[in-house]
Amino acid sequence: MEANKKILSGTIQNAPPNLKGFDTNTVVTASQAVYLKKVGYSFCIRYLSLTAGQKSGDLSFNEAQDILNAGLALSAVQHVLYSGWTPTANKGTTYGENAASNAIDIGLPLRMNIWCDLEGIASNTPSKNVIDYCNAWYNTVFNAGYIPGIYVGANCILTGNQLYENLKFKHYWKSLSRVPTIPNRGYQLIQSLEENLIDNLSIDNDTTQNDEQGDSMIWLKDSNI
Repeated sequence: MEANKKILSGTIQNAPPNLKGFDTNTVVTASQAVYLKKVGYSFCIRYLSLTAGQKSGDLSFNEAQDILNAGLALSAVQHVLYSGWTPTANKGTTYGENAASNAIDIGLPLRMNIWCDLEGIASNTPSKNVIDYCNAWYNTVFNAGYIPGIYVGANCILTGNQLYENLKFKHYWKSLSRVPTIPNRGYQLIQSLEENLIDNLSIDNDTTQNDEQGDSMIWLKDSNI
């Protein structure tokens, strides 16, 4: 192991059902993490950059460690391209490579969920393009050692059957938008309406659950806290 490799504290765990957490596109300070844990939140989901290398405002090693030190579990989702984008298999490979390498650089251990954000796709996009993108992203992230999950958002193009039958994913996160149900599987994470500012932090609420096959999301948590 490289001497300078960053290592976050905690262990890989399956998320228990019915826990409240949040996702946010804003850096979470140490004091905010402590406060959110105090008022009943159990986990946090932060962002990975689309680019190679994390951008300012996205998750860093120090922020991740502050979140874990507060007793919150941690997961990560990659940004999506601008609204009205067109997916391709090549983009799936490139963005998947960036998601995995950024996660490794932050210190996120392998075998935890890293989420693909599927939303905002141009309305005339063939479903095959979306399927190819998703599976290319999945293959790249999976081959790097992470467990890919998918956030199903507005204008994802695919039907519920396509999301289940044509994609390789087994971990689904339902957005607060009206989106398809996942037959034979369901969702492991449910996003709800956006909260007002909590301790000057804009968040969306999320709740864990076991899906219809008894599976749950996989996160990082410091079990000593």
